[in-house]
Amino acid sequence: MLKAEAVKNGAKVTIEKDGETKELTADKVLSAVGVTGNVEGIGLEELGIEIFKNHIKADKKTYKTNVENIYAIGDVIGPPWLAHVASAEAIACIEGIAGLHVHPVDYDNIPGCTYCQPQVASVGMTEAKAREAGYELKIGKFPFMASGKAFAIGERTGFVKLIFDAKYGELLGAHIIGSEATEMIAELGVARSHEATYESIIKTVHAHPTLSESIMEAAAGANGEAIHI
Repeated sequence: MLKAEAVKNGAKVTIEKDGETKELTADKVLSAVGVTGNVEGIGLEELGIEIFKNHIKADKKTYKTNVENIYAIGDVIGPPWLAHVASAEAIACIEGIAGLHVHPVDYDNIPGCTYCQPQVASVGMTEAKAREAGYELKIGKFPFMASGKAFAIGERTGFVKLIFDAKYGELLGAHIIGSEATEMIAELGVARSHEATYESIIKTVHAHPTLSESIMEAAAGANGEAIHI
């Protein structure tokens, strides 16, 4: 986006696309400028703590900085800028300091959630990233339009999409758009952490009627076993 300006009946946005400048009109403009850690004016320079690209440089296993006995977690050490990531990092950091066995944060299995309507949630690889990594895929997709629970609560927009490694069946990624997507994604995070396959998800009995059984249905679709779409 080159610029945005208010006009009589809304807003005018100037963008550049494929080397051309274009003007778009809209009722409102929402500008998301991103997140940076708050590292200025808190004395880091005096302590000699190393900063890299406006973030504190820290080991993402121990969370140690370059200064002994100073640790950093959360937004100040860089992406992903998510509250649940900061919480997990804090627990791992403190357990390490206490000398306990530490289970490292799995940054490849972080759920991303957008709290709009319909909700959007994902975890793991996208289809494009999985193909770039050289995987042959089995993909299952189940629309909430075919879900009895979604029909009953009047929330039929969206779908569940599951991405599996065709060779071993392992769940590589998951995407959900629809009602309660940000709640449902937790099951798929657990599934990935335990190297679940389409078969293990299909054979896990899901309660009916629920939105979460759409996960089972998507897994069945990936393996050519769908019976409800």
